[in-house]
Amino acid sequence: MLRFLADESCDCLVVQTLRAAGHDVVAVVDEFERSVDAALIDQAYVTNRVLLTEDKDFGWHVFVARARSPGVVLIRFPASMRIAMAKATLAAVAVHENAIGESFLVSQPGQVRLQKLPG
Repeated sequence: MLRFLADESCDCLVVQTLRAAGHDVVAVVDEFERSVDAALIDQAYVTNRVLLTEDKDFGWHVFVARARSPGVVLIRFPASMRIAMAKATLAAVAVHENAIGESFLVSQPGQVRLQKLPG
């Protein structure tokens, strides 16, 4: 079981699917009115939760600004593939569960990339 912090860009079906599989997922939309990316990645680090997002700006925060992170899962699916997105995200998490805490995982249709976090 992993602990996630899902930002407001993350589709609710992904959150529900991960929760149904037994993962601990806190959704920003349930907790906060609005979030700022830098504060959100900090919150994920402080609470030791892997950040779950559809916002590619978090790549900049992690690799350029060197924000501390317990891992990021970036979901890059077109709107027409929302149902497949939740299943693919769950599958990617299951396959890479032991490495996610030290990585930036990108899940796209038919492809998952895993890159070790800097430093």
